[in-house]
Amino acid sequence: MRVVIVTESFPPDVNGVAHCALQTARHLVRRGHTPLVIAPAVADPAADADAPCAVVRVPSLPLPGYPQVRVALPSRRVAAAIAAHRADLVHLAGPFVLGVRGMTAAARLGIPAVAVYQTDLAGYARTYVGTGEGAAWRRLRAVHGAADRTLAPSTAAVRDLEAHGIGRIRLWGRGVDTVRFHPALRDDALRGELAPDGELLVGYVGRLAPEKRVDLLSGVGELPGVRVVVVGDGPSGPALRTALPGARFLGRRTGADLARIFASLDVFAHTGPFETFCQTVQEAMASGVPVIAPAAGGPLDLVDHGRDGLLVPPGDPDALRDAVATLAAAPELRAAYGRAGRAAVEGRTWEALGDELIGHYLEVLRERTAVAA
Repeated sequence: MRVVIVTESFPPDVNGVAHCALQTARHLVRRGHTPLVIAPAVADPAADADAPCAVVRVPSLPLPGYPQVRVALPSRRVAAAIAAHRADLVHLAGPFVLGVRGMTAAARLGIPAVAVYQTDLAGYARTYVGTGEGAAWRRLRAVHGAADRTLAPSTAAVRDLEAHGIGRIRLWGRGVDTVRFHPALRDDALRGELAPDGELLVGYVGRLAPEKRVDLLSGVGELPGVRVVVVGDGPSGPALRTALPGARFLGRRTGADLARIFASLDVFAHTGPFETFCQTVQEAMASGVPVIAPAAGGPLDLVDHGRDGLLVPPGDPDALRDAVATLAAAPELRAAYGRAGRAAVEGRTWEALGDELIGHYLEVLRERTAVAA
């Protein structure tokens, strides 16, 4: 198949949309297909040197107040690139701005499109501007309603989409690299550096942005014998350093370095309530680390409460602190949760999820062929 992946974000960006688009392109190449990626332009001209396939960049601007996020500008390159690639199918990754252009081009060219819902944009609108939730859903309905199929990453996301009038939905999760993220990478030297007095290490990994609610960890950092470790960057960084004075901020980490940090934690705590999936929860589980996460969105599918982690009410700092205190006092329970979490994700490889995605592509192509006949 010749597939065009139109994505709102692509490496060197570090986020769920970018990572999933990269893994999709890699898997298509491994399976003998021919993908092309269309993504917003980034500052680094050498950014695509290691990309698994050709990448077409369209003009973009940094998002005001959040320069790490770039928003594509209207461009004829999208339609031209899809046509030039002779695409059999268009894959829209987290469509909202660039994806709308991709959907329009696919419809005009008569090419089937699969839209992957990945970001709770309505929740972000509510967080950042206090309004615009309705407008966000109208835009999402327009692009997903025009797609041949929408793939949602969790049962909570499926319910949200259905509640807002979006149909033709299938569930498609995310893979995790169970080789890169592994309990054997636990590093005593790193732990000695981060917790010189043997403190329990409670880690957060992700963007430092308002919707992630990392500030909820302030009470956790006040627990005796607990050290909070924060990995990531973003606009909330300066405020969080003030709110979490005892935490260790490690900045953005990737690759083997990130995997080593994950495996060296005692507890992983995710705080954001707007996750349609939550890839870092899977990475913590693959690393054999017990997870605490909000009982909302994607984590509801990932964390089996009382078996491999704990779910707490979203936005409740006291519940989060109490959950950490519970695990801090029970090393055998932490170990059992870690083992169960690792076992739960061992079959969720990107290879397995990539083949599932290709199955969705083939079903959509068959449905189009049947309609045409």
